[in-house]
Amino acid sequence: MADARALVESVFRQESGRIIATLIRLSGSFDLAEEAMQEAFTSAVSSWPTQGVPDNPGAWITTVARRKLIDSVRRENTRRDKQDAISYETESSQDPQFDLVEDASMMYSDDRLRLMFTCCHPALNLEAQVALTLRTLGGLTTTEIARAFLLPEPTLAQRLVRAKSKIRTARIPYEIPPIHMLPERLTSVQAVIYLVFNEGYSATAGDSLIRKELCMEAIRLGRTLCELLPKEPENIGLLALMLLQDSRCEARINQKGELVPLEDQDRSLWNREYIREGQELVERALRMQRVGMYQLQAAIAAVHGHAKVAADTDWHEIAALYRELARISPTPVVALNHAVAVAMSAGLEKGLGLINQLGASGELEKYYLFHAARADLLRRLNRRQEAMDAYEKAIALVTNRVEDQYLRRRLSQLKES
Repeated sequence: MADARALVESVFRQESGRIIATLIRLSGSFDLAEEAMQEAFTSAVSSWPTQGVPDNPGAWITTVARRKLIDSVRRENTRRDKQDAISYETESSQDPQFDLVEDASMMYSDDRLRLMFTCCHPALNLEAQVALTLRTLGGLTTTEIARAFLLPEPTLAQRLVRAKSKIRTARIPYEIPPIHMLPERLTSVQAVIYLVFNEGYSATAGDSLIRKELCMEAIRLGRTLCELLPKEPENIGLLALMLLQDSRCEARINQKGELVPLEDQDRSLWNREYIREGQELVERALRMQRVGMYQLQAAIAAVHGHAKVAADTDWHEIAALYRELARISPTPVVALNHAVAVAMSAGLEKGLGLINQLGASGELEKYYLFHAARADLLRRLNRRQEAMDAYEKAIALVTNRVEDQYLRRRLSQLKES
């Protein structure tokens, strides 16, 4: 039974986004789709240990969920209502200007992409867009999303309820928007894709640092966006950024399951094909001369990718790129990264001074990477007690087991020195 539950959980992590998107297309309802999918996974837990695991677990779940969806509609609606609900598809406008929408829908008939644009509809606020997409397409729990947003779980749960209610009452269409409307909808879609990637690349909670299936899902959606709008440089920059970051995935954890920081990674394990593709994409995007934050972050990742060993890293270039990024996206996290780059390029004391200035505002007080970065610089400067105090603060805030163990190892090394 334990093995069956583990397998079902694995299938859920890998397939739930695809399954829920299909069920929402069929039913037109987030709630009905989620209920049907949950019942199907419950059925899998009870039947797979005795009947065996199907050859295609995801297809099995989808088929069972679809049957449960039909049964639910039969119980609650008339025959006509039932037929309408199960065959629900938002009708396309007959205005000639929408011909491109029909073409786009045929070319990009991916249910998950349709769901992405539905979740990111401008009628929903950005926080709701991100939370709803992570919940449906990413398959993350309400708890995991709440932790990512530093919100109480009940607050996040209510946000999801209101978002789904808004989609239902406003009859937000389940479709890829018209070509001429796509640019204004892209900002939130890009943000959601990158947040899905980040949850896979550095999980907010749990025993694993990396959820590879989420990284691959985000990259796949990024490629689809690039195909849909090939002349949008930020789409290209986003894809490049994800590829370049994911190229280091195999080197981030050692054989003991421990986190390996960037400077200590075995770079022979880096995915050179991803690095090559990512660097080419960065160059192509920057040639379009509409620089955005994803392109700049990708350019920073590309600089790391160029360095065969950590000592070859061009930290001056990275600091300059972060300075430009801070100009167009002046957030405390960007400022923190710039300070670290300054420390590595212009001196540890100078970088630490910038970090201490950031800390004075209090905005990053609950951000564990602020304390971890500060601790690392203090350690390098041999300011042992201050470094230990900073590591303690970081440990109190971190929620991922692998990262927690890394910070504790650093702290233990200082105590023993």
